[in-house]
Amino acid sequence: MASNSVSTEELAPVTAPPTGDVIIVEDLWRTYDMGLEQQVQALRGITLSIKHNEYVAIMGPSGSGKSTLMNLIGCLDTPSKGKYWLNGQLVSELDDDQLARIRNKEIGFVFQTFNLLARATALHNVELPLIYNGTPAAARIARAKESLTDVGLESRMSHKPNELSGGQRQRVAIARALVNRPSIILADEPTGNLDSKTGIEIMALFDTLHANGNTIVLVTHEPDIAEYAHRVVHIRDGQIFSDEPSKRFR
Repeated sequence: MASNSVSTEELAPVTAPPTGDVIIVEDLWRTYDMGLEQQVQALRGITLSIKHNEYVAIMGPSGSGKSTLMNLIGCLDTPSKGKYWLNGQLVSELDDDQLARIRNKEIGFVFQTFNLLARATALHNVELPLIYNGTPAAARIARAKESLTDVGLESRMSHKPNELSGGQRQRVAIARALVNRPSIILADEPTGNLDSKTGIEIMALFDTLHANGNTIVLVTHEPDIAEYAHRVVHIRDGQIFSDEPSKRFR
């Protein structure tokens, strides 16, 4: 007589994230207390996964929650509810010190305002993440030089930010993001302070980085910039409104 029983393995809940995804967020909420018993729900149950070597743009108007989602993905904030795995590690339950170590190891940040030290050379700016994690001097200088060469600035290593164009400063910022060989590059409005021509050059560089195997998450409010990504996630009122291939890849 055939058995109708179900194996223990089939009944076991899935508690670990699926393999192949560098980012997994599950029912993610972020609530801000505004005083006088008032609360703002910035994120309302976001569920999203991003695979290794994906190129994803996150879009949304001001107040949509995209910046809050970026802060959570970048381990700059923690969710009020829900789970977040980064490269297989459940980071939503880590404390501030643990999050800082994860940020330095797993995430390369590229900001709209470059965030470079004004009195430091391009080389020293790129070295900084390696200084923070204790990489020996000879190794970090070699890595920083390699990273600057990768973005086409091998002849500008000794220049300070005020001696560089806006596009060159953003390339320094990208080299700094790459130097730790992170799991993801998180770019927040990376062309916001650049003219159109320079913005196109920087987005072409992101195309090259993606082709070389980097996972890129791009946060932007500009549709033409989002179209460089292969996938576009629209956020509205703290929820995912749409998630589909960009027009270039449909």
